[in-house]
Amino acid sequence: MEKEGQVRIPSGCAIAAVISRDGKKMSGEMIVDAMKPMHERSNGLGGGFAAYGIYPEYKDFYALHLFFDSRETRKSCEAYLKEYFEIVHSERIPTRTIPAITDEPIIWRFFVAPLGSMLKSMQLDEKEFVARAVMKINAEMQGAYVFSSGKNMGTFKAVGFPEDVGVFYRLEEYEGYSWTAHGRYPTNTPGWWGGAHPFTLLDYSVVHNGEISSYDANRRLIEMFGYKCTLQTDTEVITYIMDYLVRVKGLTLNEAANVVAAPFWSTIEREKDPYEQQKHTFLRKTFPSLLVTGPFSIVLGFTGGLMALNDRLKLRSMVVGEKDDRVFIASEEAAIRTMEPDAENIWAPAGGEPVILRVKEGAY
Repeated sequence: MEKEGQVRIPSGCAIAAVISRDGKKMSGEMIVDAMKPMHERSNGLGGGFAAYGIYPEYKDFYALHLFFDSRETRKSCEAYLKEYFEIVHSERIPTRTIPAITDEPIIWRFFVAPLGSMLKSMQLDEKEFVARAVMKINAEMQGAYVFSSGKNMGTFKAVGFPEDVGVFYRLEEYEGYSWTAHGRYPTNTPGWWGGAHPFTLLDYSVVHNGEISSYDANRRLIEMFGYKCTLQTDTEVITYIMDYLVRVKGLTLNEAANVVAAPFWSTIEREKDPYEQQKHTFLRKTFPSLLVTGPFSIVLGFTGGLMALNDRLKLRSMVVGEKDDRVFIASEEAAIRTMEPDAENIWAPAGGEPVILRVKEGAY
């Protein structure tokens, strides 16, 4: 339960997203501004953004964004990366000094490609190779955290209000075809740089408003498959669940949504289409421990698209709007109106019904 003084804030956390179906680039300034009318949904303990299409000059390389607690940690992590990857470029992520953001770690990015010899010797495809490297660094390298690891995308997050985090990372200097954003109001987990949203693995990023009561069951199951939850917040597990279901098990986004926010058994029993009934029964019986319970609204970002999803009971607010080739998602209509005052077709998705948006083929 979120509290400020003795006033209960029942729906803390703010999420927002925008995507251009035509793959047109948008400045990060728009999504930063969208978080301003939702300021009261955050408490300054975490803000962050994910952006897709921002690294066209390095689009064929994995962009690893890392936090380091010291130069020595950075050097030892770089030495580790050189054993397994070709580092084509590395640099400190540009930031600006502002009073609202303090105690920042060393923030670095590496553009890397897995070494072919390593892929061959370990008999892994490159995505699994990168995912394992991320898990290893985050679980075993004290003072180093990979907080973004996709191609042609990046996550930017910190302890602070989201509008300040956007200024800190100079997001107005980036252009992407898709953006997501989050303002944190943590209730039972610490506010620290690695615990801010979005949570990512490879090109998947998740922003989440709510609380996961099934976290322990979800975490125990997903850690059996090599994932490690090290970032001290429940949302992290959703990212790994989506990666496991879609990348590893080959489910469609719609099928994965029907695992995470599964229909009630009573709904499945009333289903008139035998194929749909059989499919939902199979998914519920095959992945029972990946059902996410508790109130949530999430936006999943991925290369070429977004997916918005509410829990089945729709216990957290989320609205969608459109204008021309752009689609907007946010916790409140005010955020959509900030991005596009003339937004049309404003609607609230039904509980458990995914809204899947894709950039048209070849446009990104």
